[in-house]
Order: sequence, then C-alpha cells, then structure tokens
Amino acid sequence: MPDHYPPINPKFPHFLHGGDYNPDQWSATPEVWDEDMRLMKLAHCNAMSVAIFSWTSLEPEEGRFEFGWLDAIMDKLAEHGGFAVLATPSGARPAWMSRKYPEVLRVNRDGRREFHHTRHNHCRTSPVYREKCRIINARLAERYKDHPALLVWHISNEYNGGDCHCDLCLNAFRNWLRIRYHDDLDELNQKWWAGFWSHTITDWEDIRPIDYSVHGMTLDWKRFLTEQTIDFYKAEIAPLGEFTPQVPITTNFMGLSTTLDYWKFAREVDVVSWDSYPWWHKPGNELQTACATAFTHDINRCLKGGKPFMLMESVPSVTNWAPVCKLKRPGMHLLSSLHAVAHGSDTVQYFQWRKGRGGSEKFHGAVVDHVGHENTRVFRDVAGVGMALEKMDGVIGTTVRPQVAIVYDWETRWAMDEIQGLGRDYRGTYAETCIAHYSPFWKAGIPVDVIDQTCDISRYKLFITPMLYMLRPGMAEKLEKFVREGGTWVATYWTGIVDESDLCYLGGWPGGGLRKVLGIWDEETDATHPEERNCVRFGKGPADGMKEEYEARELFALIHAEGAKVLATYGRDFYAGRPAVTVNKYGKGRAYYVASRNSNDFLCDFLGAVSREIGIRPILDGGLPDGVSVQKRGDGEREFVFVMNFNAEQVKVALGDGEYHDVLAGGRAGECVELGGYGVGVYRRMAKR
Repeated sequence: MPDHYPPINPKFPHFLHGGDYNPDQWSATPEVWDEDMRLMKLAHCNAMSVAIFSWTSLEPEEGRFEFGWLDAIMDKLAEHGGFAVLATPSGARPAWMSRKYPEVLRVNRDGRREFHHTRHNHCRTSPVYREKCRIINARLAERYKDHPALLVWHISNEYNGGDCHCDLCLNAFRNWLRIRYHDDLDELNQKWWAGFWSHTITDWEDIRPIDYSVHGMTLDWKRFLTEQTIDFYKAEIAPLGEFTPQVPITTNFMGLSTTLDYWKFAREVDVVSWDSYPWWHKPGNELQTACATAFTHDINRCLKGGKPFMLMESVPSVTNWAPVCKLKRPGMHLLSSLHAVAHGSDTVQYFQWRKGRGGSEKFHGAVVDHVGHENTRVFRDVAGVGMALEKMDGVIGTTVRPQVAIVYDWETRWAMDEIQGLGRDYRGTYAETCIAHYSPFWKAGIPVDVIDQTCDISRYKLFITPMLYMLRPGMAEKLEKFVREGGTWVATYWTGIVDESDLCYLGGWPGGGLRKVLGIWDEETDATHPEERNCVRFGKGPADGMKEEYEARELFALIHAEGAKVLATYGRDFYAGRPAVTVNKYGKGRAYYVASRNSNDFLCDFLGAVSREIGIRPILDGGLPDGVSVQKRGDGEREFVFVMNFNAEQVKVALGDGEYHDVLAGGRAGECVELGGYGVGVYRRMAKR
C-alpha cells in the first residue's frame, strides 16, 4: 500500500473547498449568480457541487433539454478559477416521468405503489428509469467532457437501499437467490432454517422479503439491495466512462447508515466521499460526538485501503433536521472541518452554499444566509477554513498506516439488528460497542484503522473485534493465522455465534474453530437490566496500569477457561468467581477474551496496557489533556500532526521532542502549545524523535 496518493484530480492538487450549489433555483434572478461568484472568492471556496437535484431544470419535458443555465454556471466557475463537482440528477426525477411511466415509482412492502413525492424513491430495477438516467447522463458527459470547470463526477445523491417490492425487484431478487443457492431450494431452505414456523419455500415465486422472522432471508434481501444499487450505479456511470474516462467518479455515502454495505460499494468508486452531520454541543456529549465522528471518518479512509476521502457534505452552522438546531460555537467550524482532514479527507464541502427561500431545507445551515451578503459570523468562519486549507497543500494525498485495527462490519450489524436473544434493550448496540473500543485509542492519540471482515489483517500488531457475532467465510481462519504468527487479538462477549446465514454454530461458542485460539468455551450469556451493576476483579497485582476492580454491566458471558489464563473474575451474582477476562497464548501470539460489557475506564486501562505490552506508542508521548485528540497524516518529510481541543476551555499540549513548524500560524512551534476552546493546531514534524 502506498503512503502517499495523488490528488483527487491532478489538475487541481489542492484542497477542495465549497458546497452544494443550486443556481437553477435562482434562475429568475440571474444577478444572484454573479454575486455568488464574488462571494465564493471571498469565502476562499474553489469547488461547487452542481445539478444534484436539477433534472426538471435540465429536462423540463421528455426529450426537451435545457442546458443554457448550466452552461452559464460552468463558464462562470471557470472564469473565476473555480471547479464543478458535477452531479447526475437521478436522486429526484421529474413529475412528468412518474406520470408517464408509473413503473419508475417504488412499491412498498404492503404492495402499494407510491405517488410522486420527496426524493430517492425510484425503482432501481426499472428498465425505463435506467434508460432515462442513461440518456441524461450521456447528455451531461458529452456536453461538458472538455469543459475546464469539470473536476469530479458526483453520482446521484446519498443512495439508500432502494427498498422496492415491485414485480421487477422481486423477480430480480429471486434470480439473485437462484444464483446464490445454485438453483436449489433445498439449499436455500437449509440456509434460511425455513422449517421454523413452516416457512419452507416450495416455489421460487413464493419468496417475498417481508417476513423478518426469517433472518436468513432478511440478510439476503439487504445483500441484494446493496448489489442492486451497485448495479444501478454502474449503469449510471457507463456513459461517463465513455466520454470522460479521466474524470474521477464518486457518490456520497452516509456514515454508518444501515441501508447499504459500503465495503462493497467502495470498490466501485474512484474516491470515497461521505456526508457528515454530527450534532455538536449536546450537554455532556461533546467528546462522544467527536469520537463517533472520528470513527466514521476512519472507516471512510479505510474503505479504499487508506486513500484520502472527500468530505462531500458538512454544515457550516446548523443542521435543520437535528433534534435541537443548535448553532456551532465559535471555533467549532474550523475544528470540525480539520477534524475530517486529520482523519483523511482531502476536501471540506458543505450543504449548502446559499439558503433557499422555500422547501424543507430552507433553514439548513449555509455559507450564504438569507441576508445575502458576506457580513455574517458563519461566512467569516467558512472563509477562515478556506484560508487554513490554502496553507496545507503538503497534506494532500498523505495517509496513515496504523498498527491497530478494529472491525466494523455491515453484515454483522444487519444480523445483530435482527437478533432476539439479548433483549430489546441491547439490540442495535453493535455500532456503539465498536465505537467504545475505538475511543481509548482516539483519546490517547493512537491512530486506528476501522475495517471489515474482508480486509487483510496481517500487517497489524493489535486487532480488536467487538461483538463479532457473525463469522463470515474465511474470517476464523484469518484470525487463527493472525494470532499464530504473532498478532494480538482482543475479542469480546457475543463472538462467533452464527455463520453468514445467521445459523448458530453447534459444538460450543465461539464457533469456526476459534475456541482453541481463545482457549475458552462461552456457555451462556446473562443480560441484566440497564440499572444493574456487577464488577470484574483482577485481584492483587493487576497488569501495569490496571486497577483491582472495574464496574461491569448489561451483558455477561459465562465462560470456561480451556487453556486460557484467567486475568479477572466476576465479583457478584451466581457467577461470582468465574472468568471475566482471559488471555491465551497461541503460536507466537496472544488472544484475549473480555466476557462482559465493562466501564469506559476499564476499556481505556485494559486496551492501554495491551498496547504498551506490544510496543504501540501514541503520536505524542507526553500524554493528552481530557478532551484533546491527536492524529497524524504522512510520515518522514511529510508528517503532519493535528492537535484538536474539543473542550470549550483553553488547554496546553506538549508536542515533545522534535522540531515542529506551525502550519496555520507560521513559524516554529514550541515544545508546548496552547489551544483555545474548540481550538485546533496543525504542525509539520521536521525532525523525528
């Protein structure tokens, strides 16, 4: 894997800074277009995402195309030194199409065809819709293939799973199943355990994915939706590749959205992009918000093996659909923008450039407010981000190669969201459990890769698999080899319970042959009420940095040590004294098992002790104040250290040995730097420790 990547598009080797731009909504007042160009310069913006929801403006009636307004905008951008992230408009089709071709409308799971409304509600299997998309996309590509403003293709917008139950989609699903199960209903029924409640399928035509009690079918339906969406995406990009093979193509992902498996989708894009909308300033939750956002940034960096991603959408002020529409406090916009850069983004882009006068997003944050001029706090904040990015060309294309990896797996989450075995209170906790295990490294300033079960794990020193409920094909063998050859693996309760069809392993958990690697047998799990507490006790002489006792709650695996060394035991309840934390030497490596859901201080102390034992060091050795995160990009002559203060109060941070250049302020940085509330610093390390 390279340690440095080329720019997103080599013809502009700088950070992209800009936003979603909807000039067609202002076609009645074209003087606004010229004012936008003036304001873009003042905001230090250089790239606008255009035509995302503009199909009716481009094709007001079938076969009649109106490109004049877009020609004008593309020309104006080029004249002012700007670029276009040019979109295909398939996210919202024209009403004339819904009226004339009702097959493009989705059918819900109750069998009712929907009316024309909102957006993202088209049938992706429909040949008519695919053909209409091909026509408009080909027109765009042919018209703008040589335009100097064209920089990146933005395909549709925020693809979701496309949950359509029309005959076209159902037949496509059945054909997909025929291929997956070798045209063998007996195999399908066995994988789905369809004899439960007499759901055995005797004819392919009887398959309708609306019964969530058949977990294997639900999993396959979600897999199908991902593959069908990818197939639709490939149909969309075909004419673009024909006319503009040199222009990179992306589509904007949605963080941890469960509708699509982004590990599969990422293989098809040239560059990953995603839309980030954290809800900042919730009392007592700032650090959790920052950590969860960092976790998702790291996923997007890892989706293409460490290649920098695009922050396609963020908000410069307020997210209008949040539970509470709280403004970003002073400093937070620069901090949150460079937070994305620190974790691998080569862009900072917004929804939206200019607030619209009507519609459901008229109060969503924007660079240009309804007042229409540059004399606003938010505009100044955006300009400040633009000026900061202009000082950071050296960061472009750099990445990081961590020694630690954590698994976040979409298929495992799908299965976990359906289980009925831990209690309703603990369904849907997979993502928060993964983030909880990521948090200690984020707080300590240790970079982490967030990967899935299909990724190579051989280069890591430490591999963590929180609640690895489902073992996908090859994962158990991969883990066995990793530990045998010297790696350190940390597993938790609820590991290795089912296979890829959500069928429980027989012969004892964890399945897949992992009992011998972990040296334990997980017999049963106790789920307690949220207010109940237990503890895990290390006794006298715990490992370096560990306390003798930690609080435990909610989930408790009752395990037997089968060769593993018991490090801690439960303190209360009928399983008091039974193993709670174990370690097993296997080959050249070690495998830990944490049998209960424990307090955050346990995770920090335990994962910190394991990291130190195997020689994993933080970016800065001097320790970090609470609420401060440190990340880095690059190495050697191009190593950039980002120090981020998510506290409202000023902090001091020791950079330690080495000579540092202050990228944002200029000049040499001292060994200790001060950051104001919501402050951020970027430092180029000139001399190694």
